[in-house]
This record gives sequence, structure tokens and C-alpha cells, in this order.
Amino acid sequence: MILDMQPLENPGVSTVRITPTADLRPDERTAVRALLDLAFDGHFDDHDWEHALGGLHLIVTRDGAPVAHGAVVQRRFLHDGRSWRCGYVEAVAVHPRWRGQGLATAVMTEAERLIDGGYDFGALSASDDGRGLYLARGWLPWKGPTAVLAPGGVTRTPDDDDSTLVRPAPGLVLTGTLTCDWREGDVW
Repeated sequence: MILDMQPLENPGVSTVRITPTADLRPDERTAVRALLDLAFDGHFDDHDWEHALGGLHLIVTRDGAPVAHGAVVQRRFLHDGRSWRCGYVEAVAVHPRWRGQGLATAVMTEAERLIDGGYDFGALSASDDGRGLYLARGWLPWKGPTAVLAPGGVTRTPDDDDSTLVRPAPGLVLTGTLTCDWREGDVW
């Protein structure tokens, strides 16, 4: 089931397809994973793939093959004495051949639309290479410490303090501890 098709300004690419993981055919899953492995130059592992599953995928194709991808998955965060429903952005990537043509921007435009319409706020962990894209789109660095609700309790994640960005929302104060839910691999 295709949830939405959004036209792009680039005439060579017709749509950003938004589809839940459950509706990706096995060959599509394989093609998206191959794109992510290529785009992240071998630094995309099985845990990273697992993190991108279960939500909505935003896919741009050329000649039937994915050339850009992003995912929005739901996570629960603790902050300021409450639980927040977060639209977490995962696995944003563009095939090296198609970079610089606005495809990451198109994927993020749709991700932000989904977040704004369905979640309390958005968050992501930015790589050094991707940070500029997100900052230019209005994502803000988290100003407080980060942590994870690990099996042993709340545990600080200081290495993630500088890479955590949020899409601001009403009532979200960008200071204090932001605690994400537990998952295998990189928790942020």
C-alpha cells in the first residue's frame, strides 16, 4: 500500500514514495539495504538496518531502483517529567551518483511532514556529513545531556550529546536530560 506520492521539482525524479515496512516487497527491502550499504560506505550495520524498520520509508527511485531513502519510526522519549511520542529519523541516504540534486531535501521534507502531523516532536542523530542538511532545515542541537532508558536503568550517553538534533515542537524545552528508549546497537 502506497500511502502518499509527492512530486518533486526535479523533472528526472517523479515522486517520493511513502510506504510502511510491511508493504515493502522482499526485493525492495534488499534494494534499499544495498543502497544504504553503498551510501554509508560500509558503515551501515545490521543494527542500523533494524532501527530503520517498522515505520514509514521515504523512497525516491530512478529506473526502478532506489536512489534516496529515509525512514521515520516511532520511539518513546522521556523529558521534563513526561513521555513523548517521537518521530525518529533513520537511514537518510542518497546514492553517490545522485547526490547534490535535492533528493535528501525531498526525503526530509516528507519526513518532517509526517513528524509534524503525527508526533510530539522529531529527533535524529546526525553524522558529521549530514549535520548541515538538518541545521539548514531548522533542526536544532539538543542543549542538555542525553541518556537511554537501558535495561539497568537510565544511563547517560555523553558521546551522543553533540549529534542529537530535534525538530522543535510546542512545549519541548531544549534543555534538561533527553532520554531515549532502549534498542540494540547505537541507541541514538
